[in-house]
Amino acid sequence: MLPDIKFLLLLFLRRLHYFIVIALAVAAVGATIAYTLPPGYTARATLLVESPQIPDDLAESTVRAGTSEVLQIIAQRIQTRANLLDMAREFDVYEGRERMSPDEIVADMRSRIGVDLPRRRDAASFVYVTFSAQSGQLAARVTNEIVTRILEENRSLRTAVTSQTLEFFKQEVARLDQDLAEQGAKILAFKQANQGALPDSLDFRRGRQASLQERVLQMERELAGLRDRRTRLTDLYERTGEVTFDDEKLTPEEQRLQSLRNELASALVLYSEQNPRVKALQGQVEVAERIVQEQRAKRTGVSEAMSAYEIQLADLDAQMQYIVNEKTQLESELQSLEASIDKTPENAIVLSTLERDYENLRVQYQQATRDLAAARTGDQIEAQSRGQRITVVEQATPPRVPTSPPRKKIAAAGVAGGIALGGAFIFLLELLNRSVRRPVDLSNKLGITPFVSVPYIRTHRERVIRRSIIFGAIGVVTLGIPIALFLVDQYYLPMDLLIERALDRTGLGALIEQLRSALN
Repeated sequence: MLPDIKFLLLLFLRRLHYFIVIALAVAAVGATIAYTLPPGYTARATLLVESPQIPDDLAESTVRAGTSEVLQIIAQRIQTRANLLDMAREFDVYEGRERMSPDEIVADMRSRIGVDLPRRRDAASFVYVTFSAQSGQLAARVTNEIVTRILEENRSLRTAVTSQTLEFFKQEVARLDQDLAEQGAKILAFKQANQGALPDSLDFRRGRQASLQERVLQMERELAGLRDRRTRLTDLYERTGEVTFDDEKLTPEEQRLQSLRNELASALVLYSEQNPRVKALQGQVEVAERIVQEQRAKRTGVSEAMSAYEIQLADLDAQMQYIVNEKTQLESELQSLEASIDKTPENAIVLSTLERDYENLRVQYQQATRDLAAARTGDQIEAQSRGQRITVVEQATPPRVPTSPPRKKIAAAGVAGGIALGGAFIFLLELLNRSVRRPVDLSNKLGITPFVSVPYIRTHRERVIRRSIIFGAIGVVTLGIPIALFLVDQYYLPMDLLIERALDRTGLGALIEQLRSALN
């Protein structure tokens, strides 16, 4: 075991120059990167998400988004491409780096900005805003600018939501009011068009129909009675040649005329026509007949030559004609009532549909009116900043010492990496080398036992050349690599951006971001 260790140690010493060159190269790269990376100053501001000043059970804001959702929206709005480029130009974040493209500026600005959102709901909602820059003053200024924009975005976001909600309910109330007016106009027009066939007057029309039907039956009975009287009057006249008036229906003049005629008839039985009494009665009868004929002519419109029979017939015909005309009117009204009653159920269905739609619109209008009042209240709450709001607890101040990069850690990591890489390189070389290097290898591979073994002896010239190459490589590594990296950092691209570009092209940047997200 001891000879193997000694042999391995000799092999390592033989390959020591490779180890030194690789270790120094990696350590030089790490140290150069550690001390060429620009110093980073990170300023931090503290914000507080306050609860609404007015209790929700008294007045409630119309902004329903939660704290985390609002803050995430604000963080995304702050880190838009236009905002980042605007802040970079306003504060000269990349002064002296004119070769950077807008995409590189946006990516670097997003990596510099940090918005630590609250994670626990049962604790106070503090938000920490950070920004890293090459100077403390610049970091503090940009951080405070981000805080200002967060406050403005929060206010504009909440007021925009409440104003949009208020405008929506204003339009909704106006629309429902218009719909109510139109629906009311439809109901009014329908009632006016079907005024005699509406359900609210159905009982009255049915009562009117029953009374008219009874009146028509009564008229038919009266008409039948008048026709019977006319028939009896005609039969009486045809049998006797004269008719008499009914005393109950005679005027005083007609009654007097009848009385005078009766006295004249009685006097002619006792006296002759030349008797003075008879002549006096005849004169009185003539005068009375003249008066009665004038009255009848005025009342019936017939001529004075009409007889009593004709007068009664004319009177009966006039009464029957009046009853027929009135019956015709009543029958026409009955037909209209029957048509309106038959049409009432259909009108009731249509009217019920119109009124139901009107009631639905009225309920929606009342609800929209209540929502409009709530939207006005919520808009006033946000306009006066009485709802949930974000306030500044502590402004960002310029840090005194750089917060990044960790130069000692990077340099130590470079040294450790160089040692590990150099050792791995030597191990790989010896693993791949199958040549014979000691007597035991002759016995193992050729199956012979050598009497003596002579090692390879280098000449003085070979030793000088070999040492020159080793020391030259060490010099190049220790001096050339740092100088080259320094020149690249100063005249081509800053070291931090060069590293980011290399990580992006190799795909390691996305992997690092995924690991960082998983750890967070």
